Amino acid sequence: MNKKGKKSRRVRLEDIAEKVGVSLSTVSRALTGEKGVRADIRQRILEAAKDANYPMPAPVPGKKIVIAASSAAMIDYIRNQFTLHVLEGARDRAHALGLDIITRPIADASDERSVLDEADGDPDVTGLLFLTVDDERMLAATRSFDKPVVLINGDDPHMRLSSVTPCNRSAAQLATDMLLDLGHRRILFLMRPGRRTIERRQEGFWDALRHRGIAPTPDMTVAVDDWLPELASQAIAERIANNGLDFTAILTAGDSLAAGAMMAVQQAGYSVPEDVSVMGMDDLPQASFLNPPLTTVHIPMREIGMTAVDLLRDLCSGAPALPRRLELACHVVNRQSVTGPNLRKARILT
Repeated sequence: MNKKGKKSRRVRLEDIAEKVGVSLSTVSRALTGEKGVRADIRQRILEAAKDANYPMPAPVPGKKIVIAASSAAMIDYIRNQFTLHVLEGARDRAHALGLDIITRPIADASDERSVLDEADGDPDVTGLLFLTVDDERMLAATRSFDKPVVLINGDDPHMRLSSVTPCNRSAAQLATDMLLDLGHRRILFLMRPGRRTIERRQEGFWDALRHRGIAPTPDMTVAVDDWLPELASQAIAERIANNGLDFTAILTAGDSLAAGAMMAVQQAGYSVPEDVSVMGMDDLPQASFLNPPLTTVHIPMREIGMTAVDLLRDLCSGAPALPRRLELACHVVNRQSVTGPNLRKARILT
């Protein structure tokens, strides 16, 4: 309260920026200790914040972040580059904050234990990021770790660990809604089962169908054992050989599967998108070079890595904080692989 008994307005970053005569982003970087701010300007910002009783962020203990990457993440790093873009985002953000990133592979519980012991014994390690980890035994051991842990591209079903993921469920629903709006009713969902993140995408597909009064049936999901395009091509080719063209669109849980699906449709003598629309998810760089260029859902891969570093830094401040699950928004990138259905060619089952 001020002298007149009125409640004082909380000081905002904008107030400090106006007082010092700099941009809001400069104030934010100065207060969080990021690079790129001149020493004299940083000092003026800190003094202005202190004079205004602005709550200063606590310094982060340590100068290292360990990223423990699962076998699935490392395989993806080599094949499809989703992991590559997430790691680039994390490294760029850590560099801006003056932190070093150390990557450690984990294939099983013994690898995880070694990573945890190494991080626990190194006072310079501020916390851990676990990339693409679903194994419940690994999550159980990580929950009892003394330093902050954030999951990337995965989540803790018990909500004892914080996590950062794309909005997988709503992203798939958004993609399916687009196909439904174009008139498609017989849509296949092509996926590689096994991870909760991909299950969320399947649930989003089902959500969209049910919202339009379409009951999902088992034959609308096509599963493959890996993310390889050739496996997707084989699965769709077998579907066409056995059932004919009993669908007008394919939504895939990843761009690599979409590439294989397009190949199978074209090799069967049909055209994309005139006979079959194909949509992917991820928006990897190669999506725009397919023939035709792939309509897909953009997953903010770099932003996922950057946000995970920011969340870990917040958790390291020492302030009490409940675990939280952050989901980043996704959007459709419309290219040339999707159009309205060709009902004359399709053999629609009712």
